[in-house]
Amino acid sequence: MLGKTANGLFWMYRYMERAENTARLIETGQRIALTRLTETDDEWLSVLQSADCLSGYNATHDEVSRELAVDWMLRAKENPSSVLSSINAARQNARLVRTAITGEVWEAVNSAYMRLKDGLSRKVSERDLPATLRLIRQHAALVRGVTLGTMLRNEIYDFARLGTFLERADNTARILDVKYYVLLPSARAVGTSLDNVQWETILRSVSARGGFRMEHGAGGGPKEIADFLILDKRMPRSLAFSVSKLCDNLGYLSDGTDQGLASRDRVIALQDGLLSKSIDDIFDFGLHEFLQKTLEELSGISSQIEQDFRFYA
Repeated sequence: MLGKTANGLFWMYRYMERAENTARLIETGQRIALTRLTETDDEWLSVLQSADCLSGYNATHDEVSRELAVDWMLRAKENPSSVLSSINAARQNARLVRTAITGEVWEAVNSAYMRLKDGLSRKVSERDLPATLRLIRQHAALVRGVTLGTMLRNEIYDFARLGTFLERADNTARILDVKYYVLLPSARAVGTSLDNVQWETILRSVSARGGFRMEHGAGGGPKEIADFLILDKRMPRSLAFSVSKLCDNLGYLSDGTDQGLASRDRVIALQDGLLSKSIDDIFDFGLHEFLQKTLEELSGISSQIEQDFRFYA
C-alpha cells in the first residue's frame, strides 16, 4: 500500500474518533460543572487544558467561560481539534482514500460532515448542547458500525484501526486527567461525596458506567474506576484495551516481515512498562504523572508509525 493511502486512512479514522472524543470531553466538563457548589467557569479551564487546546484558546480569547470554551471546542475553525475541524479533516482524508473504503463508509462520513456542518453553523445554546453532543456520538458510531460491517479485514482495515485506537487511548487519558485539574483548587474534596460524583461523571463520559456496574455493582470508588478505565482489557475504551488493539493490528501489518516492528516494539514497551503497573502503584506514582507519561508514549508511537510506513513518502 502507498504511504499516502495508509496516511489518509490512519488520519481519517483518527479525526472521526477525535470528533467524538471532543464531544465526550465537553460532556465531562458540563457534568462536572454541575457538581460545583458555587457558580464558576474555572471548570472549563480544566477541560481546555486536558484537551491540549488551551494555548490556542488563550491566543484568541481574553477570558475563560463556558460559552466561549464550548464554542471553541465545537465550532472554531482556528482550533484544529474542534469537532467541526475534525469532521472536515476526516471527510477530506476519506476523499483521498475513496477507492480504499467501501461506498457505505464514504456515505456515512459524508453524511456526518453534512449534518454536523449544518448543526454547528451557529453557536449551540446550553439547552441544545446535550442533543448536539449526542448527534456527534451517533454519527461517529455510524461510521464505526459500517466500517466493522463492510470493510475487508486487510491492511486497509488495520490502518483504520490504528488511527481509531491511538486516538481513543489518547482521549481516555485526557478525560481521566480532567479529574487531576479539577482537584487542584480543592484537594480537600478527595474522598467526599462530591469527589465520588465527579469520578462517576468521568465513568459516564466514556460510556463505561454500565460495564462498571456489571463488574462492581453499586460499590466501587475512585480507585476501582481508574483501574477499570486504565487497566481492564475488557473495557473497549480503557488504555489497556486500546493499546492491545494497536499491538494486534501492527502484528497483522508486519505479518512476519520487519515492517512496523519498531512501532510494535514501542507499543509492547508501553504494555510491559506503564500499563503493567497495579492501580496502587499508579496512584503512588501519581495519576497525573502516569497519564502525562502515557500521553508522551502514545505521541511517540504515532510518530513511529508514520516513519515505519512512510506516510509522507
